[in-house]
Amino acid sequence: MELKQKLSFGLMRLPLKNKLIQTGVDHAAFTQMADTFLSAGYRHFDTSIVYHGGFSEPAFRDCVAKRYPRDAFTITDKMPMFMIKTKGRLEPTFQKELDRCGVEFFDYYWLHSLNKKSYATCERIGAFEWLEQKKQEGKVLHTGFSFHDNADVLDEILSKHPEVEYVQLQINYLDWEDPKVQSRLCYETARRHGKRIMIMEPIKGGALANVPDAVKAVLQKEDPSLSPAVWALRFAASLEWVDFVLSGMSSLAQMEENTAAFQKLEPLTEAQTALLLRAAESIRSGIAIPCTSCRYCVDACPMDIPIPDYFSAYNKYDDSKHKAQAEFSQHAEGHGLPQACIACHSCESHCPQNLPIAELIGHVKERFEG
Repeated sequence: MELKQKLSFGLMRLPLKNKLIQTGVDHAAFTQMADTFLSAGYRHFDTSIVYHGGFSEPAFRDCVAKRYPRDAFTITDKMPMFMIKTKGRLEPTFQKELDRCGVEFFDYYWLHSLNKKSYATCERIGAFEWLEQKKQEGKVLHTGFSFHDNADVLDEILSKHPEVEYVQLQINYLDWEDPKVQSRLCYETARRHGKRIMIMEPIKGGALANVPDAVKAVLQKEDPSLSPAVWALRFAASLEWVDFVLSGMSSLAQMEENTAAFQKLEPLTEAQTALLLRAAESIRSGIAIPCTSCRYCVDACPMDIPIPDYFSAYNKYDDSKHKAQAEFSQHAEGHGLPQACIACHSCESHCPQNLPIAELIGHVKERFEG
């Protein structure tokens, strides 16, 4: 597949009517973005029942599925295995997703966010066998799973379940050699098993769109026509066996930049790949908390603590204490403060990045609440 065809619209970070309310998707803005995306020749969308507190799927239904013929788009949805405990929950959850998306079948369907723990649940309740049955029924065209663990666990799953067609992996140049995320090792494992790949978090939750000035200068010197975000997307799209690169676009400006960039995207040279991997070392040293703002932890928090928003403010503190404090105060209004954390660790079991959230919230508390 040519690079220019690989762009996918991830529906995790849609435009909001109020940026403090994740469930309030701006349908008018999303419709404009979806129209731009489809008119530029792209077709693939990616959603989940947990995105935007459950409002991503209905937004897709109203802004895309109801307005376009079924063959105008493809859609991925997912079974949230971090929330599913019994086999009896699989079918009603799946039917709910079909209804909320306004479709009769899914082009791609994943077991969502597998790691060693959720994989054990899948095996216990027969989730892979259920998924294969959905394919036999024609309700799912292509099967797979999204993955957040090390390469050894991925190898175990793919060895046991060669029937799945796809693996969705977190891949970006910042995580390529990261010892925890193991992007490169997971990519190589999927390839060894002959699986097609879809890439999530190519911009690392926005971290690779807002790189340090020194890194930005290096990238501009190499090619002044490309933004840092496009460099990150280009890294992901240049990998072989990759069918789609998900971009969680939040504005029409981002959509227009990405669709225009992909139309003329060229594979990275070896020298450019090396340049990005050197840049990753510099970027990594400046990120205190490597959170991607997926917000799975927020749904799990009984104290309504906006964890990713506090982490974002924390990461900005060294650059601008005033702006960081203002951001913290804005997100604290109407939500739980860091001191409300009861260290239940529910958030940590939902975190794809395996962050020690309770400990990190303690650091946030010390910095902003004294």
